[in-house]
This record gives sequence, structure tokens and C-alpha cells, in this order.
Amino acid sequence: MDIPDTAGKRPLKRGFACMTPERRLEIARKGGASVPGEKRAFATNAELAREAGRKGGSVAIKRRRGDA
Repeated sequence: MDIPDTAGKRPLKRGFACMTPERRLEIARKGGASVPGEKRAFATNAELAREAGRKGGSVAIKRRRGDA
């Protein structure tokens, strides 16, 4: 596969970089709005969040070691 020569050229903007600041703010204001309050368990239960973090961390370590 040939890699195009981009020396001296600016890369094309994609995703949020190509949006207007107003559009980015509009999207940012919606953050989390699609999830109802009763489904935001980690926001209301710190112990549940800690337990999930422990589970995720242990899985990541096992994968890194090749145990999983």
C-alpha cells in the first residue's frame, strides 16, 4: 500500500475539527442527556463505580499477561 506524500500539505480536518464552534457547543450541551437519570448508576453509587473499575482493571491486566 502506497502512503501518499503529505509533506508540506495540511491534513484534511475531520470529525469535530471540521465543525463550527457553535455546532460543537450544541453537541456538548447534549452530553449524557440521552441516558435517563435512573440509569446513571455510577453517578449515584460510588461503591458500584469502584467495583466496576476494579473489574475492568483486573481484566486489562489479565489480557496484558495473556491469562484471558
